[in-house]
Amino acid sequence: MKILPLGRIAFPAALEIQNRLVEELLAGTGGETLLLLEHDPVYTIGRTRDQSSLRETGHLPYPVIETNRGGQATYHGPGQLVGYPILDLNRRGRDLHRYLRFIEEFLIELGKANGIESARREGLTGVWVGPRKIASLGVGVRKWITMHGFALNVLEAAMPPFLHITPCGIAGVRMTNLERETGRTVDFQDVSRQAGELFANLSDTLFSPIGNAPVS
Repeated sequence: MKILPLGRIAFPAALEIQNRLVEELLAGTGGETLLLLEHDPVYTIGRTRDQSSLRETGHLPYPVIETNRGGQATYHGPGQLVGYPILDLNRRGRDLHRYLRFIEEFLIELGKANGIESARREGLTGVWVGPRKIASLGVGVRKWITMHGFALNVLEAAMPPFLHITPCGIAGVRMTNLERETGRTVDFQDVSRQAGELFANLSDTLFSPIGNAPVS
């Protein structure tokens, strides 16, 4: 698997890269890739008729983009590590539930590597530290090739824009981040590097290909 750090990038530019990588994987001219990045400040929401999680869009400090992932509103911006895995689920069981649980397990292990204990919550997608949400998931699939992915709040600086929305449509949700939970300054680039190494390792163990089925 290729790990591709993109640095800070606008959401539309990252989406264009994802679409290209998906097409290359479908055509057999590319391989599986994990994009790791920070976004320029932006709110996103999945394609849903219920957009109440955005509250009053006219008062939001950053643009809103509707995209082809699942889920309600979230914020992306500096201090948040975003990961977009481009994986072939044709070879990994065509099981979206298993894929989501794998990403959560990866994020839990990444938290452990940085000194925090996090967990899943029954009936809710994402990763939590007690009642506080530290990571969100929103995935898309095209012909069983994945796109979009996860967002891990790393730095305290990523927090304020969440106050303008109802993150993930969960009333009363409290967002948190690695710096807040560890009580220390966190090196963003170190976390990004750890994430790439851990994801590559776990995708070959916890979420390894189960066959050599061709991309369809």
